[in-house]
Amino acid sequence: MKGITIEAYGGPEVAVLGDLPDPVPGPGEVRVEVAFAGVNFMDIHTRQGKYRASRTYPVRAPLTLGMEGSGIVTQTGPGVEDIAIGQRVAWCLSWGAYAEACIVPASNVVPLPDGLSLELAAAATFHGITAHYLLHDTAALSRGKTALVLAASGGIGQMLVQLGTAVGARILAVTSSPERTEQARAHGADMAFTYDDGGFADAARQATGGVGVDVVFDPITNPTLRDSLRAARRRGLIVNFGTVGGQIDGFRPIELGEAGSLFLTRPRLADHVAEPGEMRRRATAIFEDILASRLHVPIDAIHPLVAFQEAHRRLAERQTTGKQLLRLAAD
Repeated sequence: MKGITIEAYGGPEVAVLGDLPDPVPGPGEVRVEVAFAGVNFMDIHTRQGKYRASRTYPVRAPLTLGMEGSGIVTQTGPGVEDIAIGQRVAWCLSWGAYAEACIVPASNVVPLPDGLSLELAAAATFHGITAHYLLHDTAALSRGKTALVLAASGGIGQMLVQLGTAVGARILAVTSSPERTEQARAHGADMAFTYDDGGFADAARQATGGVGVDVVFDPITNPTLRDSLRAARRRGLIVNFGTVGGQIDGFRPIELGEAGSLFLTRPRLADHVAEPGEMRRRATAIFEDILASRLHVPIDAIHPLVAFQEAHRRLAERQTTGKQLLRLAAD
């Protein structure tokens, strides 16, 4: 079978398409014939080696790329009782999806409801359960609260805008262009503005009568984090859930005190799906929202496996506002 592997960390050139041995599931695992693999920043970070020393995500080269996908279960290992051969499933946080077949722990597998396509499942699982825990657990967002969503035109950002609006919160969105602010408003944002070299913090302050927002969702970090602090109210919460803009050097905890006794957290998905059934519970809630038309998940492009480098480039350069997928199954 074909798959994309890396032997060492680096740029797109280290990822190679080649022949792989057909995988066999062990105890507590299933073999999935992959239909679609999601393209995520975690795939790029894996290739670059950002998890080479991570305890939360102990994934190391050499490996097959791809940590999210959908497909059909073709074999189950010993001890797997609640997943059947022939079942349509999705998963995330299990690497190997950039291949025609892969092995997934049964605990990571989510059966798909009738009516949900394999395409949408691959596009929605990782981003969806991430948005779910950020909104419901980390921020406990509810009616009457105000949240500022950075990267609001990104995959997780779009979901935070929609799900935050659905719970009755006031959502302020920040995007990279006027065109993308219009998209954020279309997804339900009450107000939307551009980064404006940090001016988004002043816009958020103005929109809240000078008080500041209750919660800031910031997946960017280096160019935005200090302005995110300025946007938050006294004793507000900064949810820093990504570093697509790079790490921030020289940040000191006293800055949180000076900004109004703020709370800063850096959550990770693995810690919010660690309990038995937790991933399935969150994904099921997201799938129900999609089927009920409460959540729209745009798919920007579906690439053949051989075009994975183009998909990585477009994501890294933020040339997409919808999810990109790799197609593995034959037409």
